[in-house]
Formats: sequence, C-alpha cells, structure tokens
Amino acid sequence: MNTGVRARVADFRDQYWERGEPGRETPAELARLLYRLWLVGLLLKLLGSSWDVAWHFKWLRDELAPPHMINTVGTVVVVGLTIFHTFTGYGVDRIALRLMQWGTGVFLIALPIDLINHRINGLDITSWSGSHALLYLGTGIMLAGAIRGWLRHYPTGRAGTWGLAALWMFFLENTWFPNQHQEYGVIALGAWDAGKPEAEPILLQFAADQIGRPVDRTAVLGFALPIADWVYPLWGLVSAGVVLVLARRTIDRRWAATAVAGGYVVYRCLIWPILMGVDFPTSAVPLFLVLVGLCVDVAHLASLPALSVALLGSAAVTGIGYGGIWAQQQWVQAPPILYPSAVATFGLLAAGWVGVDYWMRRRVAAAV
Repeated sequence: MNTGVRARVADFRDQYWERGEPGRETPAELARLLYRLWLVGLLLKLLGSSWDVAWHFKWLRDELAPPHMINTVGTVVVVGLTIFHTFTGYGVDRIALRLMQWGTGVFLIALPIDLINHRINGLDITSWSGSHALLYLGTGIMLAGAIRGWLRHYPTGRAGTWGLAALWMFFLENTWFPNQHQEYGVIALGAWDAGKPEAEPILLQFAADQIGRPVDRTAVLGFALPIADWVYPLWGLVSAGVVLVLARRTIDRRWAATAVAGGYVVYRCLIWPILMGVDFPTSAVPLFLVLVGLCVDVAHLASLPALSVALLGSAAVTGIGYGGIWAQQQWVQAPPILYPSAVATFGLLAAGWVGVDYWMRRRVAAAV
C-alpha cells in the first residue's frame, strides 16, 4: 500500500510539479483535486475552530489543545495548496493567487501575535480581540482567493455549484465566527444562574481574578457577555447580508443564499449534540439566518431597479433578522441585543448591498 501511495505521489510530482505562471491552462482532473483539497483543509479548520470556542468556555487556554491541532492540520493543507499554486501556476489567475498568498500570510503572522497577546493579557477569551480579528481577516482573504479560483478553474456542473456554495458557507462562518462569543456566553450565563456552571472552576477563578472579583455573577457576566448588546445584530446581519448577496450573485442560482445560510445553520445544529454528548458547552444556534438568506433570494426575484432591490432587501433582512433574534429569545435562546441599533444595521447593510451592485457592474463591464 505504501508503495502504491508513493508511486502515485511520484507520478503526480512528475506530471505537475513544474514552474509556471498563474493563469496557465489547468487540466480538469487537477482542478478538481486541488479545490477538493481546499474544501478538506477548510473543513478541518472549521471543525477545529468550532470545538475551540466550546473549549474556551470550559477549560483554560492551551496551545496544544486538540481543537488547535485539528485547526493546524487544516492550515497546513491550505498552506501547502498555496505553495503549489504559487510554484506551478495551476488552478489560479494572478488575482486569485495574490489573495491566497496575502490571506495565508496574514493568518500566519496573526498566529504568533495571538500567542503573545495571550501571554500578556492572560485568558482573553473574547472573540473580538485585535489578534483574533487578524486571524479572521487572513482566513477571509484566502477564502476570497479560493472562491475566485473555483469560479475560473473548477469544471462546470452540479458538483461545481455545490462546491462553490460550500466555499461561501465557509466564508459566512468566518464572518459570523466572532458572534459565537455571545451565543456561547448567553448559555454560560444561564447555566450559572441555574446553579450548573459549564466552565471548570479553574477557568471561572482565572476569569474572576483578571478583573479582581470573587467568582460571582458579575465575574461570570464579564467573562461570558462582555460585548455591547448592539454588536451582535449589527455585525451579524450586515456581514451575513453582504456575504449572502455576493454568494447569490456568484453562484447565480435562485435559492443560493438560502442554501448557503441553511448549510451553516445545519452545520451548527449538527455539532450542537456532538459537543453536548462529549460534555462541552453548547451555544445558541442562529436559526434566523435561514430567513435572512431567504430575504436575500426573494429580493433578487423582484423586477425592480437595483437601488430599490438593495433598499427593500436590506429592510427585509434587518426586520426579519431582529425579529428572528427576538423570537429566539422568547422560545429558544439568543444573545441580548439593542433594538435601536436596527437603524444603523439597515444603513450599513444598504450601503454594502449597493457597493456589491457597483462592484458587479464594473466586473461585468471589464469582462466585455
């Protein structure tokens, strides 16, 4: 078996490992292999990061924790693919390659910065720190490169459409990721109030010591929900709305945004019982995101001027989004939010939607 694997690796090296410029003609079978490996690497990063959030709400941070190791394996796959694209020029144009390179570079630079940040600031559990933002930024840039490369080099067909939707789902997860702090935090605070804290005593003590308090509700609140209430809906709905508009335009299928949002929600629903089954904290799943995707798709069905579609779509996403969060607060669970922030959410989302329209028009004009 080892001999067979070595022979296949040697054949692959002899056939494809040669210096080339981005944009060269890529055989269909090679494009399929490369971008399926992208999906594998990104899936490993997704699984590791999902477990990592739950881990941080139960244990003290550990650089060698299992979720970090899974994430690292995924990162190694992505870095290896970026090196292959860079050396051979297969499967990318120049812009896609630069996005992959810059994204991978930002992510790798952010890793030691994050380690230093934790050494200096201790726990730093919040997902909203500067070093974490660099990790999200790097991942987002490399994902943009993978999406562009997929659009230009992956063979057309049903598999290509679903793979592109998967890439957009990874992109949506990356932008939504910091909001998981509040989604885990509201459950953590509820568990404390019920007298059944999910975090280990050593983590609660560490978090309380950082703000100079005994382990009480105030300390747990500062650990679980330190983010202002306007952040969750504003960041979540604006970023998700723009991502889903882009997904709808690039996938170019009637219910593409709903599929992407639904895929992310289904994933969150699937890992929820798994985490609970292995005694890790669970989170409030953003079920309302499916309705947000539906709003984006329905808006694109309207036979109206682009500006009207953007304004009506943004109003629908904002209204349905805030209403969905409220409904989850009443009947399931959801983080606390500041409802007047809906005005800013609508304005920013409308601006982002119009920006996507402008970018798409320029893209089409440049292609003519």
